[in-house]
Amino acid sequence: MSATNTQSVSQYTKYTNRTATSRATSEAAWVRYSLIGTMLVFLSLFLFIPLASVFAEAFRKGAQTYFAAIVEPDALSAIKLTLIAAGIAVPLNLVFGVAAAWAIAKFEFKGKSFLITLIDLPFAVSPVIAGLIYVLMFGLQGWFGGWLSDNDIKIIFALPGIVLATTFVTFPFVARELIPLMQAQGKEEEEAALVLGASGWQMFWRVTLPNIKWGLLYGMILCNARAMGEFGAVSVVSGHIRGLTNTLPLHVEILYNEYNYAAAFAVASLLALLALLTLVLKSYVEWQATRNAADIEKEIKDEV
Repeated sequence: MSATNTQSVSQYTKYTNRTATSRATSEAAWVRYSLIGTMLVFLSLFLFIPLASVFAEAFRKGAQTYFAAIVEPDALSAIKLTLIAAGIAVPLNLVFGVAAAWAIAKFEFKGKSFLITLIDLPFAVSPVIAGLIYVLMFGLQGWFGGWLSDNDIKIIFALPGIVLATTFVTFPFVARELIPLMQAQGKEEEEAALVLGASGWQMFWRVTLPNIKWGLLYGMILCNARAMGEFGAVSVVSGHIRGLTNTLPLHVEILYNEYNYAAAFAVASLLALLALLTLVLKSYVEWQATRNAADIEKEIKDEV
């Protein structure tokens, strides 16, 4: 083949490659912009517009009406009860989640798969069913109802029942965040700490906890948001006693059913603010975790 033919073939090949690349780029851009547009439309319809409408309805009658609805005694009682329930449920789930994740990730034992299934159970069971289970167990006509009544112990339609229901629906969050993280990290560092003479608690505080701190914080944020926003299970066990056993979601329902829309949306805006705060904290924790992983990877490369 002559040099002229070779050059022509080479030019034709380059032209063909440029044309194919141009077509692929234009098609990829079209697909990319279509997906972005679809995502924005979806988020606008199901997230941005409803969220904006909550605050718009909350302030429709003015800031004075808004703040009056929030500082109303029943609303303050609902806020207090929500904080108490979450303040008890989240630490309980923290302890259980760390213990369960440590056992599953670091040890091999019979019934391990069954334990993982039990952890996932609240994801499969309706919160209403969970509340009914507690009523069946601790209600006046329940299995332990007679004994509880004789000893003047109140669980259903009282704070203990709300805490139990909240703890049940939220306990997978911490464990489910930690289990894959601890499995990926392995157990070599803990074994090395034990070989060097560290006790179990020293190993946990100085080796395990620093490695899982961002995942642990992430799970706690999600757990707290779910605890404060829980409706189904708490609705069953609370009894809807206004000013006594109503949490924030239940108080919103009562206000809405009474056609007190301004107050209902004002209280609902507190839950919306909680959701936004949770989103910000979640993004911050993810950023810190990614940054921490990048720093560790850089240190390893520098050592090599």
